[in-house]
Amino acid sequence: MNDRTAILVAGPTASGKSAAALTLARALNGVVINADSMQVYRDLRVLTARPSPEEERQAPHALYGHVDAAHRYSVGEWLTDARAAIEQAWREGRVPILTGGTGLYFRALEEGLANIPPVPRDVRQQVAAWADNGIDHLRRRALELGMRDIPHDRQRLVRALEVRLATGRELSAFHGSERPALPPDARIIRVFLAPDRDWLRQRIAARFHAMLEQGAIEEVQRLLARNLDPTLPAMKAHGVRNIAAALRGDITMQEAAQGAINETRQYAKRQMTWARKFMRHWHWAETGEDAALLALDLARAPL
Repeated sequence: MNDRTAILVAGPTASGKSAAALTLARALNGVVINADSMQVYRDLRVLTARPSPEEERQAPHALYGHVDAAHRYSVGEWLTDARAAIEQAWREGRVPILTGGTGLYFRALEEGLANIPPVPRDVRQQVAAWADNGIDHLRRRALELGMRDIPHDRQRLVRALEVRLATGRELSAFHGSERPALPPDARIIRVFLAPDRDWLRQRIAARFHAMLEQGAIEEVQRLLARNLDPTLPAMKAHGVRNIAAALRGDITMQEAAQGAINETRQYAKRQMTWARKFMRHWHWAETGEDAALLALDLARAPL
């Protein structure tokens, strides 16, 4: 195996990525590196389904719960942290295994990032308010601003509007200038976990109900007690808004759970759409076990 091998394990939420990555880490003397934009926040272990302390004892883990919820952690910051974690793994003779569900993170790993100036907080808040009115409203705003390149993906459209308002330029005008985290000489094994749709829907529901039993409500209570800016990414994690509404008495906890489950299912659907567009060249597997076995075979195959 190349001493600069890296394994990427992606997939929709609740698909079994973390278990597959842990299997690989145990088999290959690897370190599991987080590539999920919500699992970076230390305040949200339960709601973001971070690896448990027991799982973390079975193999080294990096970039999990290392960011405070009050911080607006960016893709650029993650790329810098991921680059350092990957290089450290290689220095220690370990295989970096990057796993998560954030497509932009994986894209940045191999393509780098555009050098875009910071977006002021008031601009982010303005675009966030527009986003509350739906994607059609965002598209109308983009047309009013004379934007030519209007992304179809909601997340990218929000980002494009922020950049337009902050800089007066199209997002596409900024070309990648921050180098990728994975160098050209690295051997990269890419596996995407694409489970059966009905299985995933059931899994999302079962997992959220388990989260409620494991302390998700108390986790949200502690987060709300901090009186953080509601536009912060950590405050938008699936389930936070719903549980907060139930704690206020606006809805029942049962309604909160169903709302969070529905939102998570929609998010998983968007993740699959992203993968079909940008990860078609990856190796696809239906189950976590299949994904782990496939990655093991590829890693052990002669160069």
